[in-house]
Amino acid sequence: MKTRRQKKIQELIANEIIRTQEDLAKRLLENGFPVTQATISRDIKEMGLIKVPGLGDEYRYAIRGEAHPVSYQERLKRMCKELVISYDHSENIVVVKTIPGNAQALASLFDNAGWQEVIGTVAGDDTIFLLIKPKDKVNTILLRLSEMI
Repeated sequence: MKTRRQKKIQELIANEIIRTQEDLAKRLLENGFPVTQATISRDIKEMGLIKVPGLGDEYRYAIRGEAHPVSYQERLKRMCKELVISYDHSENIVVVKTIPGNAQALASLFDNAGWQEVIGTVAGDDTIFLLIKPKDKVNTILLRLSEMI
């Protein structure tokens, strides 16, 4: 039953906009899978479902790795305009300074933006290190940042 239910969840998320656990429970019930909120929570955790930006300020469920990179890039652009104070680089590391308390959220967006040159991030309270590979792509990243800010 669990395997069939989780396959149905994948199908629903791929074909519909599911915004809340309540929406998911309702759609599962309509498809012959009565579930509790606790079951939904466990399935979401086991399946690695995430919430991604939808239209406007709404979010929807997606399967990790299948979220559309454009939505992350759009959000990254908006957040960079609001949060980035400055940026600089040394060798293959780009350092981004943010408003205090925002570096980790912004680093997560960099991680998921689909920028192949960024192989990892490290974030503190107000500073993000972007590790760039290959080194000669640092200017590409600096150009992208300048276009977003």
